[in-house]
Amino acid sequence: MNASHATSTLLRNARIVLPERTAEQASLLIDNNRIARVFESLTDLPSTSDSIIDLDGLTILPGFIDVHIHGAVGVDTMQANAADLERVSRFLATGGVTGWLPTLVPAPAADYAHAIDAIDRAMKEQGPAGGQPPPGARILGVHYEGPFVNSAQCGALHSEFFRSFSGARDLDDLPLVEQAGAKHVMSLAPEIEGGVELVRELNRRGWIVSLGHTRANIDQLDKAFEAGAHHMTHFMNAMTPLHHRAPGPVGWGLSRDDVTCDIIADGIHLDRNMLRLLLKLKGPDRLSLISDAVAAAGLGDGDYQIWGETITVKGGRTSNATGHIAGSVITMHDAARTMLSVGASEIEVARMAATNPARLLGIDQDCGSIEVGKRADLVALDSDGKVLLTLIGGAIVFDARDA
Repeated sequence: MNASHATSTLLRNARIVLPERTAEQASLLIDNNRIARVFESLTDLPSTSDSIIDLDGLTILPGFIDVHIHGAVGVDTMQANAADLERVSRFLATGGVTGWLPTLVPAPAADYAHAIDAIDRAMKEQGPAGGQPPPGARILGVHYEGPFVNSAQCGALHSEFFRSFSGARDLDDLPLVEQAGAKHVMSLAPEIEGGVELVRELNRRGWIVSLGHTRANIDQLDKAFEAGAHHMTHFMNAMTPLHHRAPGPVGWGLSRDDVTCDIIADGIHLDRNMLRLLLKLKGPDRLSLISDAVAAAGLGDGDYQIWGETITVKGGRTSNATGHIAGSVITMHDAARTMLSVGASEIEVARMAATNPARLLGIDQDCGSIEVGKRADLVALDSDGKVLLTLIGGAIVFDARDA
């Protein structure tokens, strides 16, 4: 029977990164899309299963979840149709990503409507979790990066589309993804006019609120936290830097154990020594990896038309006409390898790339770690850290073992 459609599959002879330890020479049984059992030796394995895959020592981690990505392989989430988003999903699966949030930048209302319609269609076509296997990484909802952000910390975002908040009607032209279970995230600056009330309103509606593109002071940040904002977007980037007399967003985020942060671990947005420091100060349980990738990801160096301007990629670094970094061209797999190279363990990387993003989205009871009962969203790496196999709900969506 084809392993991609088997009811039960045994992944045999692998290193399995569990939440608290790594099991050597272990096996994992998948039954009806879910992790049914982990065998921590090669003895006492089930006598029968529909499919047996010998992984010959590959390392299995939970599938990566990217909660902040603007596109890849020439596709921009602001302009994409459903087929374009499927192409991104296929590409992401080659890097071990099993779930992602298309991320939108500040734009006219018509552009938002187009983007959300495409996400809705793509999610409908990929089917419900537990149904037919998707062709690639599963779209989980949408992330609005802005438009309620600070023009003094715009980064590569277009400030002519930034807004203030005066009441619930200001959200009317930010459409929702209608598919069941879709997650909605918004990155915002709490110091803008009406910012804290916006946090409160989004929280009331069930959105996940993240603080970013901000110059907020400690009092404003505390009020935003009380209103429901407990996460920070691409920490340290597009926010005022730490100062000993004005700690601002960075000092606030570092000092609070009840605040989580996501980071772009590419060695460009954050120096490698800073990644080590963040790992030490915030710890692997409070950090999530993101790519913040733009449409040029996967295409190599060159000039690309993105967000109405030319973005140049040179040596893996993006820049726009003003010289600002304009997103990244890394994958979650790249970010994971970078964190391993600065001293994180495989267990810690699994938390930062899968468990913590799942917890942020409120789906950690279903996925994000290798535990019995959870959906079998998995990635298998060789000894060099190369992705050789990606499974979603136990179905193989990428296989490079014979390549």
